[in-house]
Parts: sequence; C-alpha cells; structure tokens
Amino acid sequence: MGGTVQTDIDPRSLIGRKAFDREGTKIGTVDEVYLDDATGTPEWAAVRTGLFSRDAFVPLEPSELVEDTLRVPFERALIRDAPDFGVGRHLSPEQELQLYHHYGLDVPQEDGG
Repeated sequence: MGGTVQTDIDPRSLIGRKAFDREGTKIGTVDEVYLDDATGTPEWAAVRTGLFSRDAFVPLEPSELVEDTLRVPFERALIRDAPDFGVGRHLSPEQELQLYHHYGLDVPQEDGG
C-alpha cells in the first residue's frame, strides 16, 4: 500500500549527504554505510556529527532520501544517544541488535521463512 519506498539505495551515493532529524534539523553528514550480512542491503548509516565529534548510527529502514538529503525520522537526542561502535568496522549482530532496540525498531527475522 502507498508509494514505493526507496529501498534500493546505492550505499556509495549516500556517503557525503547531509542528514536531518525529524524536525528538519541537520544532524551531520553521512560518513559510512553498513550493509546487512545476509542480504547485502544497506541497513545503517554512520553520521558524522559536528556537535558530538563522533559518529551517530542511524537506521536506513524508516529513513528516506528526500531531495538528496537523508531524513531520519527520530529525535536528535535519540540519535545522539545511539550506541557508538566507531566507524569503518563491521557491525556485529549483537551491535545491530543494540541499535534496533535503541530506536525501538522490530528486529528483522533471519529465518527467511
């Protein structure tokens, strides 16, 4: 139902884009994109935040690409408090689980059935 969601985002095209929270306030710039091990689909983006001088992990699933910017439908405080795993490394399933819980997202079922 509804319009098509842009799920086939090219991860490379996301890097360097500005990210905004749900109020339309700039959070920072997308620094890195993390793919799901099983599916290879982009699942998380690390956003370089000027304020906190660290990267905040945001979920790509409810986020949307709007006019070349990544709109993350969460409050800035929640984004800022997201677990920080450092950038450039791999996200383990445990780390992904922490992020899902942090954002109150449903954890995708991996059984493929």
